Amino acid sequence: MSTKNDNTHHLHKIGGWMPPDHAAHREWLGGVIKHVDNTKQELQPVLQEFKNLIETNTRVYMLIEGMLREVPHKKPYRQDPTGHPEIRDYYHFLQVLNHLLTTAPSWTDKAHRVGLVGLPINALLDWPMGTPSGYAAFLDPEINAMLKKVLNAWGDFLRSPASADVLDTSSRGWFGEVGHRDLMAVAKIGPTAAESLEFHHMFQCDPSAPKYGFKSWDHFFTRQWHDGMRPVADPEDGRVIANACESKPYRIAHNVHGRDKFWIKSQPYSVLDMLGHDALAEQFVGGTVYQAFLSALSYHRWHAPVSGKVVKAHVVDGTYYSEPLFEGVGNPMAKSQDITLEGEVISQAYITATATRALIFIEADEPAIGLMAFIGVGMAEVSTCEITVKEGDRVKKGDEIGMFHFGGSTHCLLFRKGVDVTGFPKPGMDENMPVRSRLATVG
Repeated sequence: MSTKNDNTHHLHKIGGWMPPDHAAHREWLGGVIKHVDNTKQELQPVLQEFKNLIETNTRVYMLIEGMLREVPHKKPYRQDPTGHPEIRDYYHFLQVLNHLLTTAPSWTDKAHRVGLVGLPINALLDWPMGTPSGYAAFLDPEINAMLKKVLNAWGDFLRSPASADVLDTSSRGWFGEVGHRDLMAVAKIGPTAAESLEFHHMFQCDPSAPKYGFKSWDHFFTRQWHDGMRPVADPEDGRVIANACESKPYRIAHNVHGRDKFWIKSQPYSVLDMLGHDALAEQFVGGTVYQAFLSALSYHRWHAPVSGKVVKAHVVDGTYYSEPLFEGVGNPMAKSQDITLEGEVISQAYITATATRALIFIEADEPAIGLMAFIGVGMAEVSTCEITVKEGDRVKKGDEIGMFHFGGSTHCLLFRKGVDVTGFPKPGMDENMPVRSRLATVG
């Protein structure tokens, strides 16, 4: 993506995970770097382990140091908007990461640029991900295994009471003026969008308690609707498919290939890779894929799109910060050798084949559907996909089947070749499709 000037970048529009104004993102990160440089702390054990891996593994050392040094030495990469130097070596990188492991996603109002920093570690890696060494690093098995440990440590913090500090009414809090307004703007969709509704009317919480009764960041993030807020579409009609996630339509593809070049700019779907080469994957070659992405402000639990029997359910470990080469300076065919600022977040189709993801196969009661698949795709920090059903379980349309933790990402529904599924909402709509609402029908 080319840019008009250094101050008009627009970052992470998909899902609203980062401020729409890139300068706000850079100012936020500059403030974090300045704080870390002034208050150096001993590395947490998991980062001591990461440091040891870098220093004792030549390949890992080359990739981590390379991705930091390959960030162009020119504006806007040379310095952040506050004039603070960017991160250029692995130890400085680990120090900043050390701080982020004890911070929860919050709002920023620096220089009157208000926005959500929902993926703080992704914000740290935004430039390095777009370099040739970054491309190689985030596909490297040992680095990904280490990142999994790092993100698990962050997850432990986000389940702790300390992480609830951002659930206040301050300018950086989720219940502050901007945070609360945006939360409600996203939640008030569909037939229940009465202006009089407040947060506690819609979600299960205690408005009289501190932090609305949420014990941690993750407790808030996996919040649940009150009964009746998201009714199931045509619960007795097996031909009506319910929306599995509160999400915005991203893409619909028909006659998808078994294997395709998902890493190129058009990001075609590659079914065998998406489904982790599962024995059931071949049944979806030539079929239909529906993909939609979750907003940072949305509800993050998944619900069964059909009634039926769970045939198989498991999580496929994948990458955490991999983005394709066409996003950055490693693309030799690009007209501009700038790093695309949207990074991994615009690589929605690419990550369906590479990121950590939950696979749930359901044999629908409706014969016209038969076997279908749900994929919950973890993006960046959002690597924890929790499946709450198991093989052999019976589910009714609209039942909960799992959730994302610590954030959200994207999901897909896959239908076999020959299944005549129609009526999907068109990609590009401004609002989310309510979870459990009518998504499509089978002819």
